[in-house]
Amino acid sequence: MNIFLAGASRGVGYEIAQQLMANGNGANGNGANGNGASGNGASGNSVVALLRSAPAEADLNALGVIVVKGDALDADAMAQAMGERSLDAVISTIGGLPSDGGVRADFLGNKHLIDAAVGAKVPRFILISSIGSGNSVVALPPNVIETLGPVLKEKAQAEAYLAASGLAYTVIRPGGLLSEPATGQEILTEDVTVAGSIPRAAVATLTVRCLGSDKAVNKIFQPLIYRCSARQQWLRCLICRICSRICSAKEYARRI
Repeated sequence: MNIFLAGASRGVGYEIAQQLMANGNGANGNGANGNGASGNGASGNSVVALLRSAPAEADLNALGVIVVKGDALDADAMAQAMGERSLDAVISTIGGLPSDGGVRADFLGNKHLIDAAVGAKVPRFILISSIGSGNSVVALPPNVIETLGPVLKEKAQAEAYLAASGLAYTVIRPGGLLSEPATGQEILTEDVTVAGSIPRAAVATLTVRCLGSDKAVNKIFQPLIYRCSARQQWLRCLICRICSRICSAKEYARRI
């Protein structure tokens, strides 16, 4: 699978790059030279990462990722970056903060990526958005909505634009992001009323799983850590035995 990854310099984006490489979706050293060449690993797959600046380039190159310099706010550059490649999917984690001045990438940058994907006939687009965007606004308290309002508005615009683009899409709306290992109990839900913190590594794992799942196409998910009491777990197991279904949250996440 050939993947174009925007926002890979840190956070969830970098975790996604690491996990794609661990799953064999990577370029070898010959392709990781930043010149835009097609670098294929043993599996014949590649990961191309879009970067605005140099600090993360060495780390990504060390993973075997092809690095392309550019800014998602530059529509022509995005069209060129995707148009010269045969891509199976685009993943975008780009965005800004309420304190950012000028034009943020939350909508406009993602719009340019979506337009470029449409122009390049990329079949799949996964957008990492945020809880509180769109109809998930009900999951956050008013004071948080007030603080994040401008960013969430742009993220909602990006989600709507993607949904109307004709691309096969998946939107993932994480809540508070944690710098700790995944628990293995993280799942994706379509319930817009839930919110909670989740490790960045877990968001990356769920994102990578969505790449290979038809069940995730044209869906909007909220990721969270599944927690239940011992009694609840026992009841779930009992029900699952009766129904002959696998009952662990980990397996549920895999089915998504």
